[in-house]
Amino acid sequence: MLAAIATLTTRLDQALVSAFGPDLAGTDPVLVPASNPKFGDFQANGAMALAKRLKDKPRAIAEKIVAHLEVTDLCEPPEIAGPGFINLRLKATYIEAQLNALTGDERLGVAAVAQPQKVIVDFSSPNIAKEMHVGHLRSTIIGDSIARVLEFAGHDVLRLNHVGDWGTQFGMLITHLQTACPEALTSGGNVDIGDLVTFYKQAKERFDQDEDFKARSREAVVALQSGDATARAAWTALCNQSRKAFQTLYDRLDICLTERGESFYNPFLADVVQELAAQGLLVADQGAQVVFLEGFSNKEGDPLPLIIQKSDGGFNYATTDLAAIRYRTQEDGAQRILYVVDAGQGNHFAQVFQVAARAGWIPEGVELTHVPFGVVQGEDGKKFKTRSGETVRLKDLLDEAVTRSRVDLETRIQTEGREETEEFIQTVAETVGIGAVKYADLSQNRTSNYIFSYDKMLALQGNTAPYLLYAYVRVQGISRKGTIDLSQLGTDAAVHLGDDSEFTLAKHLLQLDEVVAEVARDLLPSRLCQYLFELSQKFNQFYDRCSVLQAEEPQRTSRLILCDLTARTLKLGLSLLGIAVLERM
Repeated sequence: MLAAIATLTTRLDQALVSAFGPDLAGTDPVLVPASNPKFGDFQANGAMALAKRLKDKPRAIAEKIVAHLEVTDLCEPPEIAGPGFINLRLKATYIEAQLNALTGDERLGVAAVAQPQKVIVDFSSPNIAKEMHVGHLRSTIIGDSIARVLEFAGHDVLRLNHVGDWGTQFGMLITHLQTACPEALTSGGNVDIGDLVTFYKQAKERFDQDEDFKARSREAVVALQSGDATARAAWTALCNQSRKAFQTLYDRLDICLTERGESFYNPFLADVVQELAAQGLLVADQGAQVVFLEGFSNKEGDPLPLIIQKSDGGFNYATTDLAAIRYRTQEDGAQRILYVVDAGQGNHFAQVFQVAARAGWIPEGVELTHVPFGVVQGEDGKKFKTRSGETVRLKDLLDEAVTRSRVDLETRIQTEGREETEEFIQTVAETVGIGAVKYADLSQNRTSNYIFSYDKMLALQGNTAPYLLYAYVRVQGISRKGTIDLSQLGTDAAVHLGDDSEFTLAKHLLQLDEVVAEVARDLLPSRLCQYLFELSQKFNQFYDRCSVLQAEEPQRTSRLILCDLTARTLKLGLSLLGIAVLERM
C-alpha cells in the first residue's frame, strides 16, 4: 500500500496547488486509513487544518480539492463526508493488479530501502560463568527480530553479543577454582555450566567473608589484566565453557550473533580516558576521574558525575560502553546503533550517549538508540521466578514450553485417531513450543512488562503463534487435498475479487510493506505480530465464507492465489519474528 499512499499524497498535493495556488505546495493532506471500511480505504483530512488559512469552510475547501483531484486510475469517485473529510476507495481493478504483481515477487511487494545503512544491533549479552535466564529472553528475542527486519529491509546489520567476560568476578572465580576444580581452568576442562554457576556462588561467598581470598582474587585480576599467560589460559577456558552452553540455546532459538564481549574493548579504555582528558571533559572527584553530566543531578541538586576511571585506577561499564561507541562509529562505520537492553538501564545509556556526543564520538547523521523493554512477570504480577524463588533458567523455560506443546499435540492426535511418527511429534512440539515463547514476547508492547503464561501462549485461539501456524497449515491442507502446487498455477492465473471477505483479505495482504517499514523505523515487532494475527483472522473469515476447491473457474484459481499469498505472507512475516512454519500440525 505504500505505493498507493505515495501516489494519493502526490495527487492531493497537485490538487491543492491547482485549486489554491503554488503557496499550498507541500501541505500535508493528512491522509490516513479510513476509520470505518464503509467510508472507503483512505481519508484525507487536510481541509480542516486549512480553514483558517484559506478563510473558508472546510467542506468548501474539500469540494475545491476534489474538483481538481485526478485519481480515476486508482480510486472510485471521491466522496466528501461530514465537515470536510475526503473519502477515497481503491478500485477493485487496482487492488487486483497489485495482488497479481505479488504472485511472482519473492519479497511480496516489500521494496529494499533506497539508502541502506550500516546498523549494529547490540542484544542478548549474557555473563560468562552464569547461565542464561528468563531475564535474557526479551533482549535475545526482540533483538533478533529487529535485526531480521532490518536485514530484510536491505540494511547491513552487525549483530553483536556484548557478553560480560571481564572484570573482578574472573579473579574471584579463577582463585576459587584453583583449589575447588583445577581442571575447569584448563582447555581440556569439561565442566557443565551449571557447575560453573555453583562455583561462582561459592567464590562470591568466600570473597565476601575471607579477606585473604579477596586479596588473592584481586591479585588474579591484576595478573589477568596484565596478560599473564596462566591467568589468560584459565580465563579462556572459562569463556569457552560458557560459550558452548550459550550456543546450544542460540541454536535452539535460531539466533545468530557475533560475540564481541567487554574484553574486546579493554585495550581501548586508556585511550577513552586520555581523549576525554585532552578535551577538558574529565574532572578529578574523590580520587576518581569523572565527567559531570548536564541534566542529571543528585539528591542535593548538584550535577551528577559519570565515573570513567575509579579511584583505584580501574574502569567500569561506562568506560567500556564509551570505548564501544568510539570503536563502532570509527572502526565499524556504524550509522545506527541499537542497544536492546531492559528499561532499567535508560539513565545509564542517556548518560553514556551524552558523554560520547560531547567527546565528538557520534558523527553527524549517526543515531544511537536505547531500545528498552519491560520485565517478564509471573501470573502473580511479580518477576517470573521458580517456586523456590530463583530466577528461571532459559533452558528450563524452553523445555517446559516444548513439553506442554507435546502433551497438547499427543492429546489431539489421540482424539483424532491419527497415527504420527516420533519424529513428526517432536518436530511439531519443538517448533510450536519455541515459536509460542517467541511470539508471546514479541506480540506484547516492547516497553511494557508482560505476564508469562504457558496456557495463553500455547492456545489455538487468540493472538498466539499456534493460531497463526494453523492458518498457514490450513493453506497447505488445501494444496494437499486438491493435489495442487500453488506455485505452479500458470502465467495467466489472476485474481478476480467478488466477495467482501476477498476484498478485506486482499487489502490486508497489500499492507505488508507499510508494516515492515514501520517496524524498521519504530523497532516495535508487536506491530508485525498484530498484522499477522489480523491476516490470519481475515483469511479464516474468507475461508469460512468462500468455497475454494469447489468454486468454478476463474474464481477457483483466484481464490487459490489468495490462499497462496496468505501463506507466503504468514511464512515471511513469521520468519521476521524468528518463527518457523509447519506443513502439518
